Amino acid sequence: MSADLRALLQSSLLPAMRVGDKDTVSVVRAALAAIANAEAVPVDDAAPLTDGPIAGAAVGLGATEAPRRELSQDEVRQIVERERQDRIHAAEESEAGGLGEYAARLRTQAAVLAVLLERTA
Repeated sequence: MSADLRALLQSSLLPAMRVGDKDTVSVVRAALAAIANAEAVPVDDAAPLTDGPIAGAAVGLGATEAPRRELSQDEVRQIVERERQDRIHAAEESEAGGLGEYAARLRTQAAVLAVLLERTA
């Protein structure tokens, strides 16, 4: 791959915010959030603490830090592609429901993701 998709998403956010491109800002933020969610690891189902000033609170330095998964470039691409497909599907449903303007926004967002995916192919 010629470029890191996550880095491209992050670098696309500020210019879109500066020019007021709400669709690009929205879809890039959503894609970055989806990637961040995929990196999260499940929390242990350990019994909560019952002592201390706040029952159930984590105690100790770094106790609230959670490890993150390392995603491969292919996994990141799959997440962004899924976000693109979700918007296309939602646009089709919105159009069928008579929400043409909203469907157009979703198609624009899907096109933004398609361009970013192409740039990292």
